[in-house]
Amino acid sequence: MYGLLLKLWKFLRLSKGTQLFFLRRLNDKFLVGVGGIILNDRSEVLLFNHTYRRKARWGLPGGYIKGGEHPKEALEREIEEESGLIVSADERLKLRTDRESSRIEVIYMGTFIGGEFRPSREVRAAKFYSFENLPEILPDQLYFIEKALKEKGLRV
Repeated sequence: MYGLLLKLWKFLRLSKGTQLFFLRRLNDKFLVGVGGIILNDRSEVLLFNHTYRRKARWGLPGGYIKGGEHPKEALEREIEEESGLIVSADERLKLRTDRESSRIEVIYMGTFIGGEFRPSREVRAAKFYSFENLPEILPDQLYFIEKALKEKGLRV
């Protein structure tokens, strides 16, 4: 069956735009998210107190990528939109998949630049924490923080 479709696809010589149109409608969809381990000058980790979480309300900042947006830009935009804080997403730490929600997440390490915190619909508070004083967070996020700090050569 697929062989016949492939021959037809090649025979039709469709434009790239037309090919993308059909591929978008025929293939499964998934979300691409970003998250960040943002450190200040004391190597403390930025966490948000999220309004939409029931358990482990504190967590890493992040969000979803808009069409045509680079993941680094998306993380920087999401953090500024949700908190008023300015950060730099410096290097990719991890790419992970979530089978339950058809989602891919790109995790970055980054640096806090500045700004004044302002609450939003999604974030009620923001705070920097040392590794030793982290509040309850999701286990996968704790893993990412440990990985980032170890890559920076910091003790955990």
